[in-house]
Amino acid sequence: MKFDLAIVLLMLMAAVTMFVINRPRMDAVALLALVTMPLTGVITMNEALAGFSDPSIVLIAALFVIGDGLVRTGVARRLGDWLDARAGESETRLVVLLMAAVGGLGSLMSSTAVVAIFIPVVLRISRNRGMSPASLMMPLSFAALISGMLTLVATAPNLVVNAELSRQGGEEFKFFSFTPFGLPILVLGILYMLFARRFLTPKSQDAIVSNREPTWREWSDRYALKDREWQLIVMDRSPLIDGPLDDLASPANGVNLIAIEKRNGRSRELLRPTAQTQVAVGDILLIDIDAPFATVETLCRTYGLEQRRFDGNKDYFSDRSQELGMVEVMLPAESLLIGQTVFDAGIPDEFRLTPIGLRHGSGVAMGSLSAEWLKLGDTLLLVGFWSDIRNLQDKTADMVVLNMPAEFRDVLPAADRAHYAVMILGLVVALMVSGVVPNVQAALIGCLLMGLFRCVDFNSAYGSISWKTLLLIVGMLPFSLALQRTGGVDLAADGVVHLVGSASPHVVLAVIFVITAGLGLFISNTATAVLMAPVAIAIAKDLGASPYPFAMIVALAASTAFMTPISSPVNTLVVGPGGYSFGDFVKIGTPFSFVVLIVSVLLVPIIFPFK
Repeated sequence: MKFDLAIVLLMLMAAVTMFVINRPRMDAVALLALVTMPLTGVITMNEALAGFSDPSIVLIAALFVIGDGLVRTGVARRLGDWLDARAGESETRLVVLLMAAVGGLGSLMSSTAVVAIFIPVVLRISRNRGMSPASLMMPLSFAALISGMLTLVATAPNLVVNAELSRQGGEEFKFFSFTPFGLPILVLGILYMLFARRFLTPKSQDAIVSNREPTWREWSDRYALKDREWQLIVMDRSPLIDGPLDDLASPANGVNLIAIEKRNGRSRELLRPTAQTQVAVGDILLIDIDAPFATVETLCRTYGLEQRRFDGNKDYFSDRSQELGMVEVMLPAESLLIGQTVFDAGIPDEFRLTPIGLRHGSGVAMGSLSAEWLKLGDTLLLVGFWSDIRNLQDKTADMVVLNMPAEFRDVLPAADRAHYAVMILGLVVALMVSGVVPNVQAALIGCLLMGLFRCVDFNSAYGSISWKTLLLIVGMLPFSLALQRTGGVDLAADGVVHLVGSASPHVVLAVIFVITAGLGLFISNTATAVLMAPVAIAIAKDLGASPYPFAMIVALAASTAFMTPISSPVNTLVVGPGGYSFGDFVKIGTPFSFVVLIVSVLLVPIIFPFK
């Protein structure tokens, strides 16, 4: 063995060891490789840094930004809410729809981001249905991993393998080149999880439940909000039309006007009421009734209003949770509000938030809230626009924020831009499929359009990019180049060919799959693809075969990370919410990995023949 190759192999072993023990973190290991590899003299510093100009790196970064646009506009979350409604009472239908939705969305954006989006959706579904999250979290992670096998841009390893094909002078894969393999595997994955999820042994969910944020519904019970919060529609001949709202919303009436929902073209917008605000027929008033003598029936009869009816589980103002929120605050010792009544404290005037609940210690204040005296340690429940709640967090002299509701995590910064995000995504996919422009240019066009239509801003765009992933790819590319230059790739290829002897190419594909998936148990699947793609292509040359089936098998194997909770960030994310143990992934993921192995080895040569 040549001295240069021995040095490169020693450095590779050191990098893999650091990956396995996670000391230091993966991106730091990649940077170490980037800095030290030129010291061997095998490659130059310019060659080590060449990965930063690789189109695949720019493409991956652009796809993160496009995915962020889908998150900020709520496209992904609305998809999750839709599938919950469509599933009805059937858990089987729910699992099928969940995995199909996650697989479809994950084929167009980061699978890790998709899982992060769907975890709160799955927890909400589980809570509403009274079922354990464990029965849905594993199907969620499986579908997200399989989504990487559906399209070219679904996961970083696909793009790494595609880039290696291009560097070796081959024709790149098409956008849907992966779909003939991913779709059957997704179908098998759904069928498998319908059977296998019953064998999961989750830990107790008590700790998970106790640590989660309170919900609006829980606060409504805790603060006795029943018969206080209403949405009333302004009807014909209402005395409120084009007139002042003071008669309705006044302390004498015991009514607080929280917001007004008005029609704006095809959509409806929520407005903060002012002295100049006028209402029209069809407007919806969101009110809080703070007096025992003021009933909703009296208000409707006196002011020409009608109660808004809801279907399903919507209550209070939950249908407007993108704009309106609640917050629980406590009065500290230095608060100037202590010793005043709720009305005299003037919270709506100073903070633009309305008190709707009050607790003195363990007891809840009943009756007229405005007449209650505030004491040290009291907790208040306030309602108002999220922007005012965020401002309250910076004003801690008189009130200390105790709790933000679970709904706060679901607030979308650009909820009204969802239709633009969908159209932009469709355009990007169409450009990639048609090949009118290179994939990276199509993705960059999508990024610019996402910014133009305010689906993302510069801060969110930069924050959405996983720099750790990009640095990992760039830092591992020098190993690939150094191994090729020192003969390491050819040596590995010869070793695999010698191992299988005169076996059929199908056996060679199976061996490559096992090696790639095995490496993925210890190091990132992206790093695995960087190392294995050139080896697989070199094996194809040794056998005088087409490189495409060998490159494809590496990409598919890199996404077969079902066997341990640490083999992919997708799995790691669901461990806590699902209450899983390491063994759950081993016993559920290992059999399905063999299923993927068999399907891949059988299908790949049919779509991409060896000759």
